Amino acid sequence: MKKILALLLALCMVFALAACGQSAAPAAEEAAPAEAAPAETASGAKVAMITDYGDITDQSFNQTTYEACKALCEGKGVDFTYFKPASDSDEDRVSMIEKAIDEGYNVIVMPGYAFAPAIAATAPNYADVTFIALDVSEYDLTSAGLTELPANLYSAVYQEELCGYMAGFAAVKLGYTKLGFLGGMAVPAVVRYGYGFVQGADAAAAEIGADVTLKYAYGNQFYGDADITAAMDTWYADGTEVVFACGGGIFNSAGEAAAKVGAKVIGVDVDQAGTIDGLYGEGMTVTSAMKGLAATVNTQLSAVLDGAFKGGMVENLGLVSNVPEENYVQLAGSTQFGEGFTAEDYAALVASMFAGDVTVSNDISVAAADNASTITVDDLGNLK
Repeated sequence: MKKILALLLALCMVFALAACGQSAAPAAEEAAPAEAAPAETASGAKVAMITDYGDITDQSFNQTTYEACKALCEGKGVDFTYFKPASDSDEDRVSMIEKAIDEGYNVIVMPGYAFAPAIAATAPNYADVTFIALDVSEYDLTSAGLTELPANLYSAVYQEELCGYMAGFAAVKLGYTKLGFLGGMAVPAVVRYGYGFVQGADAAAAEIGADVTLKYAYGNQFYGDADITAAMDTWYADGTEVVFACGGGIFNSAGEAAAKVGAKVIGVDVDQAGTIDGLYGEGMTVTSAMKGLAATVNTQLSAVLDGAFKGGMVENLGLVSNVPEENYVQLAGSTQFGEGFTAEDYAALVASMFAGDVTVSNDISVAAADNASTITVDDLGNLK
């Protein structure tokens, strides 16, 4: 009897151990996906970017937005893709937004003022979708028919006149006295860049007593071509030393022309030195006037994933600190500082602007030349 009881007890222990082993295995299998998939994925967020005029290789607005979205989403384990409209039309932008939503994407990122009509046509109809726009102003949205900002929309606009001012000031202080501004299309953001550039050059010229001239024009497009390059050839042949190329791929025309004569360019939106110098010559890019597209994308997507998104607003981003690199508008880290304008001088300029000792007008209703009292501005209007 004792032998039978001992045998039964041993069998019970074997079954108990087997049961424990069986219950432990599924727990381990369930734990693995939870560790691999972050909490954000569980929230159901799926992010889609819709491109504007350019594409994700434009070395400017679209590319920066795309790369920021992709990097954050990959780091968080969030599904991300992008859609490119078939043409530059409101209908095709709406079509791509709706296609993204139909495919389950519930966070839509859109770079550029041209999205205003598409936002007006879609955001109020998809309350469960989050819309994040860059460079779309409240004026753009109301002009497109929105009577109030929907709670699912956030847009950032930037004080481009401030970093435009920094670039113009730096150029003159570094010894350049024959400047050019080549804008893409004369839309508010580009005009603010240009007018800030004029004001900064004017202030620096007054400070050091320099005789400065500035050619000012728009290409009437956001890409370079043979006609724009020919115009830049003429500028550089006439003595222009550096051109602020402000408008997506239009920098290609300025860079191509500058390379022929060993002249310089100034980039825009992002630090374009690597791209421009790589294409047209080492050391060609004096600086780039930048705005915090990537920082905005990171902040807003993180807010969505953390459940802290605040919509129903258009936020005007500029200086938030007297420390240059902490701001939404700044000069590139690749800036070619020199004796006339050092990194310390730049920091002092930003501190003065943050304190309000240096002010920059953002009035785009006036003429370009109205922003200068010391330098000579040759306003050429549209080149084509």
